[in-house]
Amino acid sequence: MLETALSITGIYKLYEKWLWYQIKNGKRPEHIAVILDGNRRWAEGHSLPIWLGHKEGANKIEDLIDWCFDYLNVKSVTLYAFSTENFLRQPKEVEEIMEIAEEKLAEILTDERIHKNKVHVRIIGRQELLPKQLQELIRRVEEATKDYDGHFLNVALAYGGRAEIVDAARKLAHEVEKGRLKPDAIEEQLFEKYLYTAHLPKQDPDMIIRTSGEERLSGFLLWQSAYSELFFLDIYWPDFRRIDLLRAVRTFQKRKRRFGQ
Repeated sequence: MLETALSITGIYKLYEKWLWYQIKNGKRPEHIAVILDGNRRWAEGHSLPIWLGHKEGANKIEDLIDWCFDYLNVKSVTLYAFSTENFLRQPKEVEEIMEIAEEKLAEILTDERIHKNKVHVRIIGRQELLPKQLQELIRRVEEATKDYDGHFLNVALAYGGRAEIVDAARKLAHEVEKGRLKPDAIEEQLFEKYLYTAHLPKQDPDMIIRTSGEERLSGFLLWQSAYSELFFLDIYWPDFRRIDLLRAVRTFQKRKRRFGQ
């Protein structure tokens, strides 16, 4: 049994090296977005409580950050962790997810990797819907990393793509109402300055990955994803591996991106 496991590990490492050899000299994505889907089904498949699925999924994020920032040198990563619709789940599950989010955000404050790599952390979404204690922690994390520009990590919490567009439109309406902006001046580039992702060097993701086998965006980055390459993987998020990321990047490099031209 042990011998078989070691053999599989060896094959895995060889395959990973082969994938790296294929992509290392190709164009790297600057901005990768991931829909972290399948935590509950992963837990159910392992006969575990749901909260352990969310916990395992949260731990997997640390691996993804290392792979993207240290291994691939991706500039920006945006993660879809919790939507506005997710508040409709059972109150106990929502409470457990909020506790896990608080735990992981607290770790960022003292995480040497975040500060060594100068990672600018931002929580995007309607933060006012989150627990007050979590809102305060978010403020501290964003304040601690606001001057970093080595990499950008965005975590979508209480996020909805339609809500983001509505919020941007509302801000623009206030500017018009106060006389600081004329309606005729509103165009796409100006509108983008009012989105949650306005702080990023490149707002539009080059590629969006969704795990769990579902093939839809579920409202994720509706404005920004107009020309993103989409990858739907038939694995649950806690089972996501580095080879899955490398294979997606390999496919990304093979696609012809014409942007409507």
